[in-house]
Amino acid sequence: MTEIPFWEKYTLTIREAAEYFHIGENRMRRIVDENPFADFIIMNGNRVMIKRKVFEKFIDENSTI
Repeated sequence: MTEIPFWEKYTLTIREAAEYFHIGENRMRRIVDENPFADFIIMNGNRVMIKRKVFEKFIDENSTI
């Protein structure tokens, strides 16, 4: 089974998102905690997943994260 590259995935784990966006894993967790109802968050059971394209838009709209 081949691994799908980050830039082709629809959702990313916290760890993948931190690596893809060059943000620390702890900061990614804080962003999720500070924005619990944000459109870029999807829950898979108890696992937080980040919608890659929606989070990209979130970053574009904010001057600091």
